[in-house]
Amino acid sequence: MSHKQAYHGGIVILFSFAIAFILMMFPLAQELEIYRPKLVTLVLIYWCIAVPHRVGVFTGWIVGFFLDIHTDSILGLHALSLAVVAYLSYKLHARIRLYPLFQQSFIILLLVALSQILILWINGSMGEVRGDWFYWIPSLTSTLLWPWLFYLLRNIRRLYGVN
Repeated sequence: MSHKQAYHGGIVILFSFAIAFILMMFPLAQELEIYRPKLVTLVLIYWCIAVPHRVGVFTGWIVGFFLDIHTDSILGLHALSLAVVAYLSYKLHARIRLYPLFQQSFIILLLVALSQILILWINGSMGEVRGDWFYWIPSLTSTLLWPWLFYLLRNIRRLYGVN
């Protein structure tokens, strides 16, 4: 039994989330910060679509919990939003796989925007109102990044035999 068969690529999945977290923490100029894509959300969506039997709602919740800790937000805020995104990705994974990347990008836009809507709604109920359009830019940059991230993670998944 080879090394990659023994783990079925679990380390690769964890490593991809770790890289997404590191890139998210990478400092950007204040002017560029509004364009930062939601990398952790994109990686979660990819793995929910690619290996839905391994990555799902619980993974989304755990990743979101760590995101809550990192962003110093209300505990459970990102956990809830990423669990919902993971659930929808899981339920729609067979359909999403059939679409070409252009159409997948539109679905990614909806999923990332849904995550942001949930966060905005919860923050709004706590009295933290954000009223500018710049809040939605990460959804657009995430959509533009999706095809490249999809190809990168797919090639890594195939190379290491993640199943």
